[in-house]
Amino acid sequence: MPPPEPPPLPALTRAEGEVVDAYLAVVDLLGRINPARGSDTYGALRAAQALPARVAALRDALAVMHRRGETEVHAATLGRALRALDGERRTGRVALPPACSP
Repeated sequence: MPPPEPPPLPALTRAEGEVVDAYLAVVDLLGRINPARGSDTYGALRAAQALPARVAALRDALAVMHRRGETEVHAATLGRALRALDGERRTGRVALPPACSP
């Protein structure tokens, strides 16, 4: 049985799409850096080295939106896009895992 179809992406401007993609790239790197979830320093180091470039891409995408007059963030629409791109699982890696019982 094939996996269920993911929900369709909502209509986004190019800049909004770039913001969503850049945000998720930053989140993925932060998840790899998270010391409560990681297993080795090398992977975390590589993610930390890549982080400034991804943050700059996010900043640039937001700057494009602002320059184009897109002054409002449509949180509901962008939230749907993030969910369609597995954002809940991806952002969950940034949070602390549940505490283990002693």
